[in-house]
Amino acid sequence: MLAAMFQPDLLDGRTMLITGGGTGLGKAMALRFAGLGARVAVLGRREQPLAEVVAEIGASGGKAAWASADVRERASVDAALDALEAELGPLTDVVNNAAGNFLCASEELSPGGFDAVVKIVLYGTFNVTQAMGQRWIERGPADGAKIPGYTVLSIVTTYAWMGSAFVLPSACAKAGVLALTRSLATEWACYGVRLNAIAPGPFPTDGAFSRLMIPGSEALGKQRVPLGRYGEPIELAELAVYLTAASFVTGECVTIDGGEWLKVGQEFASITDHPREQVKQALAGIRSQTHTPKR
Repeated sequence: MLAAMFQPDLLDGRTMLITGGGTGLGKAMALRFAGLGARVAVLGRREQPLAEVVAEIGASGGKAAWASADVRERASVDAALDALEAELGPLTDVVNNAAGNFLCASEELSPGGFDAVVKIVLYGTFNVTQAMGQRWIERGPADGAKIPGYTVLSIVTTYAWMGSAFVLPSACAKAGVLALTRSLATEWACYGVRLNAIAPGPFPTDGAFSRLMIPGSEALGKQRVPLGRYGEPIELAELAVYLTAASFVTGECVTIDGGEWLKVGQEFASITDHPREQVKQALAGIRSQTHTPKR
């Protein structure tokens, strides 16, 4: 079982911030971090889901706190960090999970729509990352009993390096976050700060996933994934734990998508959607017609 992958006290002594931590993948990561002994801070704009996550962690014996903030505004971020650290102690890890996205033909995209997504995803990630980086650099090395140093983990997407139609603001912003991750991984290594990213494929949530799924396309979506299913939030949370604990991994982006981006990007990968024996017969027929030598 995934729950048995890590020692139950692996994250003792860590105090972890998750932006967008009240719902979806952010919530899954918050609960998993708490289950492994971390103190957890969740930050977002809507108070109710944040409070519910904190209550759930508290009911399980964990320590958590929440703060409402707009990651697009640096002053709002700084005030929230002050409040969270006053309650939980100095933060040692950050997960940049807050995001915004919507489907739109790019020729119909308004400047305001582009601006809103880029500010949440790219500016928000920068605001939180720099704010914490400045605090960590001033404080000096972290005394992590099990995990040395500080970590920043940012949630990107596979189209951060491929681009994608109809989500232009998100593609631009996520590419920027990936560049930020790799740039600071070298620049801040001397301060004991590691930065990594996760590029998730399809993980059903009530938030972003539901807004990006065209009605009736659920079966088609699974066909794009060689493993034939969508991801489970706990699977991404386990990867987030690993990248927090993996003290010699930095500047890396790990894809977790069941092979989706490889299949979509490969010329003949869609052939795998058909029964294998049917495929073999069709290919044999093609070879016989074109006199292709048998292998």
